[in-house]
Amino acid sequence: MKKAFTLGVAVLALTAVSAGAAELKFKPGEDSKFNWASLEEFKKGHDLKGETLTIFGPWRGEDQTLFESILAYFEDATGIDVKYSSSENYEQQIVIDTQAGSPPNIAILPQPGLIADLSAKGYLVPLGEENKQWLLDNYAAGQSWVDLSTYKGKDGKAAIYAFPYKIDVKSLVWYVPENFEDAGYEVPKTMEELKALTEKIVADGGTPWCIGLGSGGATGWPATDWVEDLMLRTQPADVYDKWVSNEIKFTDPAVIGAIEEFGWFARNDKFVDGGAAAVASTDFRDSPKGLFTSPPKCYLHHQASFVPSFFPEGTVVGQDADFFYMPPYESKKELGNPVLGAGTLAMIAKDSPAARAFIDFLKTPVAHELWMAQSSFLTPYKSANKAAYANAPMSKQGDILLNATTFRFDGSDLMPGKIGAGAFWTGMVDYSGGKSAQDVAEGIQKAWDGLK
Repeated sequence: MKKAFTLGVAVLALTAVSAGAAELKFKPGEDSKFNWASLEEFKKGHDLKGETLTIFGPWRGEDQTLFESILAYFEDATGIDVKYSSSENYEQQIVIDTQAGSPPNIAILPQPGLIADLSAKGYLVPLGEENKQWLLDNYAAGQSWVDLSTYKGKDGKAAIYAFPYKIDVKSLVWYVPENFEDAGYEVPKTMEELKALTEKIVADGGTPWCIGLGSGGATGWPATDWVEDLMLRTQPADVYDKWVSNEIKFTDPAVIGAIEEFGWFARNDKFVDGGAAAVASTDFRDSPKGLFTSPPKCYLHHQASFVPSFFPEGTVVGQDADFFYMPPYESKKELGNPVLGAGTLAMIAKDSPAARAFIDFLKTPVAHELWMAQSSFLTPYKSANKAAYANAPMSKQGDILLNATTFRFDGSDLMPGKIGAGAFWTGMVDYSGGKSAQDVAEGIQKAWDGLK
């Protein structure tokens, strides 16, 4: 995101550093959880000593350190001198650099909409059809990743322009295992069971959910994640795709239905801590705190994988707090196990043998495992060793990706900024405040129509 994923990250000025200074964190050949053979095989075909590779991406602070620890293995295997840079305003910087004719070899971005714009203007290089087949064969829910990686070039023809690497999962519901154990509750496996649990908690005298939409100028975005998750659980993926591209209007019954499904949870005073009126005014960073009070103010919280950053200090995920996959509807089995998320994609902006080598490197299991073994990295790569994950919660989220039948990127991030980061956010605040789904949808659609 653009949304809460940027919170708490140290802001650094534009920097360019060589990854070569980083030592190899794990010594090749010494730990069997890493597929060192894939690194050796890659090394045989990529002797590019003396070449330089420039990479521009979104990672700063801790994530930059983690990424550079992976780049160290790429440099060691190829002899390439890698220079990684980032910027606080990296979205604007990549546009400036490409338009000025001074792009990096590799651009890594988390915004498919920006990638689509760059490819349409001819600033990106197609990766080749072989990468389409590779994604189909090697990533769980492979067609979803092909779809996410496919964009139209300046000639209007669709091709693979991006390679997904480092994914985030949003389809999560958080809870405190001790609270469930004390109350005798079980983790629901279907949406029908989740709704039944919601009603059961009320019947037992408790409050099921903590929901907060407050986020300063971005207030409302947590509700868009709810609606997107529910769209994927009530409609086929192609309907979701048509919605985020406005082929299907916000006023379509499918969209209004998903908004009203969110309302089933968020607009019932008995279902939400503080009542429905508190949803829009509660800051999303404060909303999960009700899970940890005694007695609990709530038992359930829908939020992405980053939310433990706002749990009480010392909370151990997997023990003091845990999560489960936001379940699908039993009545809609044909929709499988959809997963909503986000992530980053790597592209070639200035072609070179070194740039091609980097894309090839991302196709080695070890390029994933080495980050998996540290933190903040999930992958749908089926050949990456699950045992490499640094902890059980990361492995569990990795399983959610591997078990997905469909993966879709955060819808509001795919929409035009004035909609996805504007009218959609404010519309959901209005809906939480009592405005009808129909009226809210009409208002958002009017804003979209006004972009033409």
